[in-house]
Amino acid sequence: MTSFATLPLSEAFLANLDSLGYREMTEIQAQSLPSVMEGRDLIAQAKTGSGKTAAFGIGMLCTLNPAWFAVQGLVMCPTRELADQVANELRRLARCVPNVKIVVLTGGSPMRPQIASLEFGAHIIVGTPGRIKDHLGRQSLDLSTVRTLVLDEADRMTDMGFYDDIADIVRACPKRRQTLLFSATYPDDIRQATEAFLADPVEVTVEAQHSNAKIQQHFYEVGFDDRDQVVGRLLKHYQPASAIIFCNTKIHCKELLLELRKEGFSALALYGELEQRERDEVLALFANRSCSILIATDVAARGLDIANLEAVINADVSRDTEIHIHRIGRTGRVGEKGLSLTLCAPNEKKWVKLIEEYQGAPVEWHDLKKLPENEYSNAEPAPMLTLCIAGGKKDKLRPGDVLGALTGDGKLVKEQVGKISVTEFHTYVALDRRIAYDAYDRLNEASGMGGEFGSFKGRNFKMRIIEV
Repeated sequence: MTSFATLPLSEAFLANLDSLGYREMTEIQAQSLPSVMEGRDLIAQAKTGSGKTAAFGIGMLCTLNPAWFAVQGLVMCPTRELADQVANELRRLARCVPNVKIVVLTGGSPMRPQIASLEFGAHIIVGTPGRIKDHLGRQSLDLSTVRTLVLDEADRMTDMGFYDDIADIVRACPKRRQTLLFSATYPDDIRQATEAFLADPVEVTVEAQHSNAKIQQHFYEVGFDDRDQVVGRLLKHYQPASAIIFCNTKIHCKELLLELRKEGFSALALYGELEQRERDEVLALFANRSCSILIATDVAARGLDIANLEAVINADVSRDTEIHIHRIGRTGRVGEKGLSLTLCAPNEKKWVKLIEEYQGAPVEWHDLKKLPENEYSNAEPAPMLTLCIAGGKKDKLRPGDVLGALTGDGKLVKEQVGKISVTEFHTYVALDRRIAYDAYDRLNEASGMGGEFGSFKGRNFKMRIIEV
């Protein structure tokens, strides 16, 4: 009973799901979608990457009336990155529903364009609690017509101190509505805090553990001062095309970044206190393969969903077993196999014992002495370089406009152009490292401006190539 055809969906909806590669329901979708489509409230416990966006998105879109230009769906997320991912996935799911408008409301972006967008109406709002609350305060957002309310990663939103904002937003929604709560964990304090939001909810729990068949976990004992050097050895031995390395502190992130760059790795770091523009840039470069290694703290990595991540390395053992499960769950997604490597200093063994208790099995220890010394002397550079254009959504630049200029003035073929990410004020384009500077020179020459300009959509924009 895991086929989407078992659900009361139109032929057009099923055809669109098929075109998106949705053949069979994931466990969370199979357990929750029947109740969601019956209009029931829901509490769903599921790990990141389990397919929960489709679990609430399909139900929300099926009850939507596109002819009624009012906010009918509201999705609250803990971070801007997760909100963007959810909105993009909802847009893909909504391709078979005519004229559905989905608006993202998050901090780090100017208010004025968001207010202007809301003036023209929207069917679904996806946003962070703080910014949604701001719009309610300015009366630029009306939630009195919401039919479906979704709290995505409710535990993380509560951890981040959003509870009061969430409660205010829920009060602005109609009492008669459907509420869907998705959370990786559902401890008693969150259960009590959210009880008033739900009416006779169905509860669904999908196993939070990761199968050893999907994710291979190796633990290595290291001296406290040897961790950073050992991370380099592991990267050279396993040679993952992309890896996230988790550190418990911002200071360790910075130290490890210096060490890996010294060894020739293309690495970037993500931690608190980065400005939104810096954060956007780091994520764009990692997602488009201009940077192979992302070093991050847990707080900074919340809400990230990087496709095809080959390995996760824990440079520090997490003191929270559920965070450990979240970390390693970023690899081995959607049927792919993943690799998790955890370094454990002597004073961290007590945290490994908690992981063993949580997963009900001993961890697998490996001996670092069995790793060949100096197996690979040089770190390989990332396959892509990023062209950054000083124009984005506010300039009405679209990926198609950029691709057109690159295959026209830049004289590239499509295969030499990778991911194109358009943010509010900047556009990041992955180019094959071997031809990136030639393309840059040709774009510059075609603009007739000299200096650092390229012509996109008939207008000249400043541009630069970012080296990692």
